[in-house]
Amino acid sequence: MWIKILGSAAGGGFPQWNCGCVLCRGVRERKLSTSARTQCQVAISSGEDWFLLNASPDLRAQIEGTAELQPRAARQSPIAGVLVTGGDLDQVLGLLLLRELHPIRIYATASVRRLLRNHNTFFKMLSQEPGQSLWTDITPGVSFALASPAGSSSALVCRPMALQGGFPAYVGERRASTLLAGQAVLGLVIESNHGGGRLAYFPVVADLDANLTTVLNSCDLLLFDGTFWTDDELIRIQGAGRTARQMGHLPISGPGGSLERLSQLQRPRKIFVHINNTNPILDLNSLECQEVRNAGWEVAEDGWEFKL
Repeated sequence: MWIKILGSAAGGGFPQWNCGCVLCRGVRERKLSTSARTQCQVAISSGEDWFLLNASPDLRAQIEGTAELQPRAARQSPIAGVLVTGGDLDQVLGLLLLRELHPIRIYATASVRRLLRNHNTFFKMLSQEPGQSLWTDITPGVSFALASPAGSSSALVCRPMALQGGFPAYVGERRASTLLAGQAVLGLVIESNHGGGRLAYFPVVADLDANLTTVLNSCDLLLFDGTFWTDDELIRIQGAGRTARQMGHLPISGPGGSLERLSQLQRPRKIFVHINNTNPILDLNSLECQEVRNAGWEVAEDGWEFKL
């Protein structure tokens, strides 16, 4: 299995267009040991076809910057499908960039599918012609083989896992009450029938339990939620707002943070993705980045690739 990190930042990217924090100014002015990052996006393959893990708003530029994802002939993209782990805008807006009548399979829970197809007219652009997009419902805990729109199976098998967390704020309480809470946020465990390693993709994690920790420790590569360093990160910078946990993200540091809670992981290579522009681990010379490294973690950058 081949894995490419096309984007490693949280929603808004790094630097964020409307942010002048120390980190965003530093990367713009090239005064920090860091690099700009696009919004979180991963692509995987076991052969000819490629599958996207979510669809970021930066997807077009990410495709153009990745030779393996570029068209092989007129209207012949190697992108066969998209696995959607939730309904957040930075996870699904890129679907609208795939609207040019190219057949594509979209995997999502029934609740997220309903949210996007039935409650949002924009996504009707993906159904302008029969067969343009094939929405395929997935169920947490039930494994399935990734397949092309034509139905040919790849060697990749995915097991979606239900995580704590709710639907995005734009959904509203009334509409959310008609959807299944256990289908709001997913993590993905993916492996190949041809052998090799196992990938865990968990970009949005609100909390951990013993079962989830055991699953993560059974994987070879872990791409994990690195959104915030502290729980009150945005409040410190903005003077108001919600905590990391209130936004559905387990902070990295502090009591009960991911560094502490996942300190016993032995098997996987551990990498933080979905990193917010305010997170000090983006500065390679920061004490926070050093702490992460000392704990055996890495801070993802756009363009990293792996073979399992």
